[in-house]
Parts: sequence; C-alpha cells; structure tokens
Amino acid sequence: MGTTRLTDLIIRNTRPPDHGQIVIWDSVIQNFGVRLSQGGTRSYVVMIHDGRRRKRITFGRFPALGLADARNEAKRILAGAMLGTLPDKGEKAVLDFAEALDLFGKTHCAKRNRANTAAETTRLLRRHFLPKLGDRTLPDIRNQDVVGIIDRMLDTPSEANHAFSAIRKFFNWARERQHVDRSPCEGMRLPTKARSRERVLNDEEIGSVFRAAQEAGYPYGSIVLLLLLTGQRRQEIAALRWDEIDLTGKTIAVAAERNKSDRPHVIPIAPMARQALEALPHLHDNLFPARGKPERTFSGFSKGKRRFDTICQIAPWTLHDLRRTTATHMAGLGVQPHIVERILNHSTGTISGVAAIYNRFGYLDEMRDALTLWEGKIAALCAK
Repeated sequence: MGTTRLTDLIIRNTRPPDHGQIVIWDSVIQNFGVRLSQGGTRSYVVMIHDGRRRKRITFGRFPALGLADARNEAKRILAGAMLGTLPDKGEKAVLDFAEALDLFGKTHCAKRNRANTAAETTRLLRRHFLPKLGDRTLPDIRNQDVVGIIDRMLDTPSEANHAFSAIRKFFNWARERQHVDRSPCEGMRLPTKARSRERVLNDEEIGSVFRAAQEAGYPYGSIVLLLLLTGQRRQEIAALRWDEIDLTGKTIAVAAERNKSDRPHVIPIAPMARQALEALPHLHDNLFPARGKPERTFSGFSKGKRRFDTICQIAPWTLHDLRRTTATHMAGLGVQPHIVERILNHSTGTISGVAAIYNRFGYLDEMRDALTLWEGKIAALCAK
C-alpha cells in the first residue's frame, strides 16, 4: 500500500487482505509501518539496510503496543541500523519467503546435498510455493497456506509428495535458524500414500511406450524414448548438452555434478539411441531447452506425462519405471549384474572402491553389447 500518516483509527479500520499481507508505511517516520496479514494480525515493522540487502524487522503488535511507543521503538532500531548495530535480544530480522528460500539454497542445499538433490529441492519450492508465498514473511505462513498449495497438486501424487517433503525440510531449517518458532508443516503427513517402486513394464507395455514416444515426438516423447533405450535417470537425459554427446565415438559423458552418484558416467550409444539423437533438432547447447528460456533445461514433465498418457494408455506408470524395466529385462537377456550396474551408474554393487575408479571406462564394449541386445528386444516387440 501507499504511505500515510498512521493513526490508531487507520490501523484498526484498514481491512486485512484475503491472501498474503500488506504494509501501510508511515509518512512520519520513513521505513516504519504496520503489516496487516490475512487473519487480521497487525504487526509493526521497520525496513533496514545492512549494506547488501534490505531486512524487515518485526517488533510488536497493535494494539498491545501503542502507536506512539512503536514510533519511538522504530526510531531506536533505525538509528542502531545506521550505526551498524543489530537489534537487541528478542528482536530478529524477519525474512520473507523469497529471501529465506535464497538463503536456504546457499546455506543448506548447496552445502549438505548433492547437486541434483539441491536442484530438485529448490525447483519444487520455486515452482509450487514461491508464486503464492514469495512476499509473505515466514512467521505469517500458516498450515492452511501449505495445505492449500499441496491440495492443488493431488492429481500428480508423486509431485505432491516430493513438494511436501521439500517444504517440510525448508521449514525445519527455518526453525533451526530461529526464523520461525514453529513449522507450519507440523502434524502434516505425506499427502498421498507412497507407492512401492516395483513396477516393471511387460513386453506389450514396452512396445506401447516405444511407439507412443515416437508419436509424441520432441521434446517429451524424445526424452521418454532415450530413457527407455538407455536406462538412465530422468534429469540426466533431460539436461543433456550437445557437448556431452560424441556421435563419432558413440558415447554420452554425463559430468559428475549432473548425476546422482557424484561421479562422471560414460554411456555407450547403441544404434537405436544414436538414431534417436541424430533426429533431434539442434536448437541450443541443451538437447532439451526449456520453452522461452533455452539456457534452462526442459521441466514440463507433469504436463508432458498427462499428454503422453492419452497416447499410451497402459496401467499407471512413472518415468522411473523405465529405468527399472530396462535393468530387469537386460538381466532377463543374460546381461551380467555388474554390467547392468555400470549402465545404471549405481553407487553400490559388485564394483566398488578403487576397482570402480579403474573400471570406469573398462566395460564400455560390454555395456554397448548389452544396450544393443536390449534395443534388439525392443525392435522385435515393435515388429509384432
């Protein structure tokens, strides 16, 4: 809202917003105001600058703290900020969600999580929670706000579960940092029952997915096709760059920071996978750039899956099921377990430690033979 001379009458009679919050700034003392939150809470705030960014400090509520006393307190806090002193005990900088999310990414995700995990956590928070909560201060975010966002995602249960896990982790971090007294996620459970990861597509379903991927085309259908042919993880394929593809040497080299195992991974390109790669348009350095933002990678998985399912009408399945399907059927074709593990880039298994380092490139021929064998089965299924 705008700036006005605050009075008790104005503070009391201004209607709080239906969603989020508004601030009425005082024309008497610059950077002092009253924040009205949905639900009717009226809190005094000051905005200070620490040389790098703005911080909003909350220090009392109306009418428990009178306006005259609040102005005096605001003067003291603002004067202290000009001298470089932080608020006294009992006072703390109140971050809004957007500020806290940035800090969470830098101090928690980047330090404690693998690169892929950190990227996925921040993606979920930015996509699902930032648009609704971005300008809300953390203490003003309530259980109902989180529930409302999660409930709108129930048609994609896996995404809802992952989004809830991300926001719960975020608020646990905020509580540890004393940005909130309690997490709004307390008492909440996963929105949907987690499904056991046991789905393996049968021969008929494999053929259906392959044909549907060809029909759906670029970009989502092409991603599905490469996932089925290579057995790699979703984001490792979706985030591929052309400089990682060597069509002459017939390999894909995924950098350590882009895969879950935190180590470089070289994947042989078998004939059908090579044909699929050669058919892709070369639009950007990324094989699958995001629409309108080519410097980013494809992220429209939920929408893409819904459209894909209208073409490929088989029992419910996920993209991760393709990885399990590839591994299971290769084993059924007689591929040795350690070769399957090398293709999947599993971090544990029959090859580990120093042997894993020295054998990183030692099984390319065997891996290529296994993937070619797998492609042969797919071709036979589609020929029926």
